[in-house]
Amino acid sequence: MAHTEPQQIAGQVARGERSPLEFGVFLAPFHQAGRNPTLMLEQDLALIEHLDRLGYAEAWVGEHHSGGWEIVASPELFIASAAARTRHIRFGTGVVSLPYHHPLHVADRMVLLDHLTRGRVMLGVGPGQLASDAHMLGIDTARQRAMMEESLEAIVALLAGREPVTRESDWFTLRDARLQLRPYTHPSFELAVAATFSPAGPRTAGRFGAGMLSIAASQEGGFDALGTHWGIANEVAQRYGQSMDRSKWRLMGMMHIAETEEQARREVAYGLEGIQNYQAKVLPIPLDTSTPLAERIEHGNATGSFICGTPEMAIRQIERLWQKSGGFGTYLFMGADFADAEATKRSYELIAREVIPYFTGAAYAPLASQDWQVGLSETWRDRTAQAVGGALKDYENTKGSTA
Repeated sequence: MAHTEPQQIAGQVARGERSPLEFGVFLAPFHQAGRNPTLMLEQDLALIEHLDRLGYAEAWVGEHHSGGWEIVASPELFIASAAARTRHIRFGTGVVSLPYHHPLHVADRMVLLDHLTRGRVMLGVGPGQLASDAHMLGIDTARQRAMMEESLEAIVALLAGREPVTRESDWFTLRDARLQLRPYTHPSFELAVAATFSPAGPRTAGRFGAGMLSIAASQEGGFDALGTHWGIANEVAQRYGQSMDRSKWRLMGMMHIAETEEQARREVAYGLEGIQNYQAKVLPIPLDTSTPLAERIEHGNATGSFICGTPEMAIRQIERLWQKSGGFGTYLFMGADFADAEATKRSYELIAREVIPYFTGAAYAPLASQDWQVGLSETWRDRTAQAVGGALKDYENTKGSTA
């Protein structure tokens, strides 16, 4: 990254005018159907180990049951394996599809995982993204959001542990239910609710005072809704006696970064088209799958929906999201095979080295010290020359006195 004055490098962060951002990955994951799934899962685990060494704060892992691309069926199982290989990084379920599970099972599994990881877990929830998953389970997609809220209400009551929980719905029953373990994290691990384009996610987050996972933040419709979503969440939170915390708001976006924009463009020829084509088939994302790769990259960089380029371009996009949202706590990179495994690891390393310090303020003090030193370089040279000259003079005097 080109040298910039320290006042420009995370100046607001360094002076305490805004909180430093954290960074992580949102790992659905996305792997081309037909590739060796065992190797792909091992690649995901190796990536999380890499991110842990680089100092990334979080990794969120998804749940899907069809489609052949997003191949983690249980984020809790995957997190248990990844946690054993790492030291610092925190893990979130990104997300558990609540209508697919009995709420007691969800709460029990997460409490166990909280103990096994010594408090490195967060529960991210959603209604379920793929209609094909719901179809296989016999779930009416029109009911999924209401089912999620019913389940989350029960889970929150179970985690609170104030009294036995009894609930009767048309799809689950709880009778005098209580957890036999309290969470390792006091009073409980963090909750977060997925939000995309509709107001349903923000409403649920506000009702429970939960964090928010804006997983469509860089998409054109999702970007436009950021300010509205935060307003909805706060309005509902006040109604229920809750409060929203911007530090618990996470925005996800798609990026691949290299030393030059040309290199980044070459590297995403590996997988960008396939990932976008798959998303267009299963999600409400408008895309002409015949669009050439070069045009897709131009559109992504112009709209912010996919940044393919340099650290400077990444910084501009994250700043753009900050300004549009009014501030948030964590930026999550969508984990996908845009490039091959080695180029992907280099992208995350380059981001850790050149982009993250801008937003944490870590670059400010070294640059300020450098500029102070360089700005007075003539003074330091003069003092050094005087000291050397004085030492030589003392030596000559001493040599003369002993002759």
